[in-house]
Amino acid sequence: MATLRFPGRRLALAALLAGVPGVAAAQRPALPTAGLLRVCIDPNNLPVSDSLNQGLENKIAQLIADTWHSKLEYVWWRQGFGYFNRGLNGLYCDVEISAPEGIDIVATTRPYYRSSYVIVYRKDSGLNITSLDDTVLKHLKIGINMIGSDGDASPPAEALKSHGVVGNLVGFTNFFSDINPPGAVINAVADKKVDAAIVWGPIAGYFGAKVQTPLVMNPIISDPKTGIPFSYSIAMATGRRNKALRDSLQTFIDQNQDKLNGILRSFGVPLLPLADSSGSAGASNAKTGQ
Repeated sequence: MATLRFPGRRLALAALLAGVPGVAAAQRPALPTAGLLRVCIDPNNLPVSDSLNQGLENKIAQLIADTWHSKLEYVWWRQGFGYFNRGLNGLYCDVEISAPEGIDIVATTRPYYRSSYVIVYRKDSGLNITSLDDTVLKHLKIGINMIGSDGDASPPAEALKSHGVVGNLVGFTNFFSDINPPGAVINAVADKKVDAAIVWGPIAGYFGAKVQTPLVMNPIISDPKTGIPFSYSIAMATGRRNKALRDSLQTFIDQNQDKLNGILRSFGVPLLPLADSSGSAGASNAKTGQ
């Protein structure tokens, strides 16, 4: 996964596809069918999705199906490289609910939400960290979710190295062989096993709401020193040739943005303004567990 070291869309894809590569189970490619909505979805990837219909993608997929009066069918597919190209262009499924804005191997809608990485620490820690320039980071034990087998491939690890923060990072698996392991890094902050963590906002918001300890979550919108993006816009995707379905999804988004925002907020997703690509309006503190 060496391509994850580069900023831009490849890194956005890396942040989104932090899972185990896999294949669709016991399902075959087929042309789209009227009245049937086939959605590729990971069966164990909370807060995004799971096989018990508890994830934000499950809720959004059901909203689309209900709005279109279509039968919803999931194609269980573990996230990883090939997830978009093979799943959509290979006709295993019609729609994927979360895709990096503008990914060119498939057709995408305009973004329906934007979020960022956040710095997480205990409210009672006495810390006040709002950027990677803060020299206190060099003296803290910092938790990060790893992407692939090399933690350096993650945006936080790559950026922190450039800020001289080395030797004090604690890696947490982002593979989904266990039950929801991304939440372990949040638990580590709450339990004082690490002093702080830098975590993708939807993961931090969802799991942060489940701990009893009050946490502070400060968004990192960007890192000017390295140019590595820390905020990403998320769209929906269809097969590259299925522009008609893509356009129908765009109409759905335009007509149901408030409902989509409600679902995202119910999962604790820190939302940044879509119109502001810099995300500067999202720089206020978000507090969880109070």
